[in-house]
Amino acid sequence: MRIPRIYTSQLLKAGEELALEERAAHYLGQVLRMRVGRELVLFNGDGFQYAAHLTAVDKKHIRCQLGERQSDICPPSPLNLTLAIGISKGDRMDWVIQKATELGVTAIVPLYTERVDVKLNAQRQEKKQRHWQQVMISACEQSGRSELVDIAEPAPLIDWLERTEKTEPLRLVLHPDSEADPTSSADLSSIWSGERPRQVQVLVGPEGGFEDSEVARCRALGFYCLQLGPRIMRTETAPLAALSILQYHWGDMGIS
Repeated sequence: MRIPRIYTSQLLKAGEELALEERAAHYLGQVLRMRVGRELVLFNGDGFQYAAHLTAVDKKHIRCQLGERQSDICPPSPLNLTLAIGISKGDRMDWVIQKATELGVTAIVPLYTERVDVKLNAQRQEKKQRHWQQVMISACEQSGRSELVDIAEPAPLIDWLERTEKTEPLRLVLHPDSEADPTSSADLSSIWSGERPRQVQVLVGPEGGFEDSEVARCRALGFYCLQLGPRIMRTETAPLAALSILQYHWGDMGIS
């Protein structure tokens, strides 16, 4: 039986006993119906994980004993990837956050662009931020990651561009009309001929893509337009394809 991996925000130290948070206690006790003595793995986002076993279980509370600290079995990718993406409706954003986490992204920046239809007041934005954080944590638990993804607060595209101007060696904006631009290329080797980049920003639009003025602004700030093949992908498909390609070329998904 697979040993469950559980995130906790608590400080972890070998040999100590601790009570798990309500979410984890409900999942282990009520969903998995684990009993005293069962093994689990705990992590808190510091890059390590701990073997543990349950010492007390009831309907609302679970306690566990920590074993030795273990090295990260799923170390971070050598490629630091930031995904900046226009906020999409429904569960599309959840899907992107979940899968991008599985693909080893380092940071995710939700963006308001000209064609973003989602409107969030301060209260709804805070609630949405907590929800996205939980989606990411669940994906870390499932995928074996011991370091969390940094999910930034939603920001207008222009504000984010100004804050991050020229902070990354390689900046890509996915744009389905890039073939009409003679300065762009779908060939990463043509776009980047220098040493293997350690940091890459990938910018993806919402449903309907970017306005031409937004693409022009990105290009003026050093972004390369990139088209992923002949087909136009949906906003939840394009970033995952791009992240996979980048991890293959310069990250930890290449053929060794």
